[in-house]
Amino acid sequence: MTKRLDLILNGKGGVGKSFFAVNLVQYLKDKKIQFVACDCDNENSTLKRFHGEVEFLELAHPRGLDPMIRALEKFDLVVVDCRAASTEVFFNYFDEINLPETLQKLSAALTVVMPVNQEADSIDQLQRIVGKLKKSCSYVVLRNAVHNNNFVLYDQSVIHDKLQKELGAKEITMAKLQPWLVEELSHKNLTITAALTDGRFYLLDRQRLQTWQRKLYAEIESAADLLLPAKS
Repeated sequence: MTKRLDLILNGKGGVGKSFFAVNLVQYLKDKKIQFVACDCDNENSTLKRFHGEVEFLELAHPRGLDPMIRALEKFDLVVVDCRAASTEVFFNYFDEINLPETLQKLSAALTVVMPVNQEADSIDQLQRIVGKLKKSCSYVVLRNAVHNNNFVLYDQSVIHDKLQKELGAKEITMAKLQPWLVEELSHKNLTITAALTDGRFYLLDRQRLQTWQRKLYAEIESAADLLLPAKS
């Protein structure tokens, strides 16, 4: 399979889906990897606010998810930021179009990026996703340490063992970024790459941002075989 569909999915809100999506898309731009990105939240969008070319997917429309599949006909990589509480919408859509067969016809593979934190609800969502998709896709678990780096519940869970031992999942970590930097980026609608050359950020804060970005980019590259098209 040469093409890749990356879904950033966890039914629980506030687990870091959009924050990771913004930075993954910036990584692709910085590395000059062609892609299409889609945002499922047209009421409280984060991804499109930082990357204006992102396309909205209308989940309420019967054909609302078609653009992410059609994009695979022209591009080797499609990234989708799935809004909270949308998991069932995607599951129903996958059944309707027979996703494994559709992806096979497109020479594409699916990777589900699943953010997880210290909360039990975020772990339950992983179980729900894996229970439905099983071995029809690849999995990348995103350990979101933005608020807390304690993952004891996840590390001791049954789903952790299943992902590691049966499904070949990879794990990456998104480290904590200082809250004032997150606020400044949001207030100014700047990605980290843009902020690094913006004079409104102090030198030391630019250094903090650059160090954080380098760490995340290294994490992304550690799972490149599951996140990027084969030829990338």
